[in-house]
Amino acid sequence: MAQDRDRPALATVGAPRSPLRARFDAPAAGLSVTLLGGFTVSVGEEVVQLPTGAQRLVALLALRGRMSRSRLAGMLWPETTEHRALASLRTGIWRVNQAADQLVAIASGTVDLGRGVDVDVRRLLRKAADDLPERASTLDNVSAVLDDDGGLLPDWEDEWLLADRERIRQMRLHLLEAVAQRLSLAGQHGLALEAALAALRIDVLRESAHRTVIAIHLAEGNVAEALRAYDQCRLVLVRDVGVEPSPTTSQMLPRCRGPVTAGQPT
Repeated sequence: MAQDRDRPALATVGAPRSPLRARFDAPAAGLSVTLLGGFTVSVGEEVVQLPTGAQRLVALLALRGRMSRSRLAGMLWPETTEHRALASLRTGIWRVNQAADQLVAIASGTVDLGRGVDVDVRRLLRKAADDLPERASTLDNVSAVLDDDGGLLPDWEDEWLLADRERIRQMRLHLLEAVAQRLSLAGQHGLALEAALAALRIDVLRESAHRTVIAIHLAEGNVAEALRAYDQCRLVLVRDVGVEPSPTTSQMLPRCRGPVTAGQPT
């Protein structure tokens, strides 16, 4: 049929496996996808080059997981017809698996990354689930938490990324605060401050991160540093939002300064 001319050939039963026919049950050894700070696909130590459309296919699967063909095609190519979008999806899957065998898998009308593909965002989310206060955790791999990853695909402007960026930003902020609090309780105040200040670098208006910094200084017995951190919190909130710190924050300190004028140092 004419409508099938643009389809990559599919392997038949018993024939050698085509890159398009990678299955969910086939392990994808040595494959990794990086989305934080920029897009990279690696096979072992080798970085794989993918065209723009194929990059977006891999990134969407890495963030959302298994999806139906029609939904995936519609999200990636919303401006075209369903037929053309599905044709573009077939081509994209074929190109991805030509460059990185078994990176994308298909089965029963659904598409996903291959089993065993390592994704940095998924590792971050697993770490967050383990380290949030209501879960038991250790203080291992602190350096990985403190790394400045540069955000989720910062140079991309795709609309479907907005929700994922906010989800990861919020999870990272909660993770940094939880790790900072746990480090402080363990007496590792220097590392605790690094985690708390990393949260403030992501969002300087986040009052709970300011509270974490203040609490760490108080735990060390550095009241003057705690007051300085409180003053900085008040300054940015008044200047940028027009509000004073909440009672939860101000009541942490033995004394508080008077109201600060927006834009003026105390």
